[in-house]
Amino acid sequence: MQEIRLRFSKTDTAKYISHLDINRAFQRAFSRSKIELWYTEGFNPHPYMSFSLPLSLGVESLCENVDIRINESISFDEIKNRMNDSLPMGIRIVDVYDNFMDSSEIAYSDYVYKFEFSDNEEALRRIKSVLEQDEILAQKKGKKGKRRILKETDIKQFIDKYNISIRAEQIVLNIRLLAGTEKNLNPSLLFDTIIRLIDMDFEYKSISRIKLLTKDLKEYR
Repeated sequence: MQEIRLRFSKTDTAKYISHLDINRAFQRAFSRSKIELWYTEGFNPHPYMSFSLPLSLGVESLCENVDIRINESISFDEIKNRMNDSLPMGIRIVDVYDNFMDSSEIAYSDYVYKFEFSDNEEALRRIKSVLEQDEILAQKKGKKGKRRILKETDIKQFIDKYNISIRAEQIVLNIRLLAGTEKNLNPSLLFDTIIRLIDMDFEYKSISRIKLLTKDLKEYR
């Protein structure tokens, strides 16, 4: 048995596939590509697959990872080619390797946000004003007894650094957020909070995760 990691991108319409359906898509792709996965033992055996920090619906990524165990001797290039022939459009294997880091080492995520406004200059000014505040209050859904409520949470503490500008008639926000098992900010929550606080009509373009980093700012692999 060999444990390996597949790095894959999730772009275009694939960003609307839920994590559960991503899991199912990979199971079907492994079956079609005839790659012999290692199965868990017990009453309900299933193929071992472990995803690193899955994303919320609607967010693209260039750096998703799934760890698998295989029961055969097969080259990494062959795995990559077979899987890319079997996966749905928008999901592509970009690398296959072993000797990888544990997911507990993830500390940061780098994102690129793109949106457009009728007045980009005014929107840029307002977004900068929000990001420069000492406190950025997001509204998170929660429960109080049986009632669903909105809880205010300061998300400023989850923002490490950012740069924002207007490029090709779009506002582009490059931002580094805390990520991982201990502290993690949902990129969609940040987007929703910014839009709510600036109170301007907009045209959504994309949110993309481009890199995962360790606490030492090394690329997570």
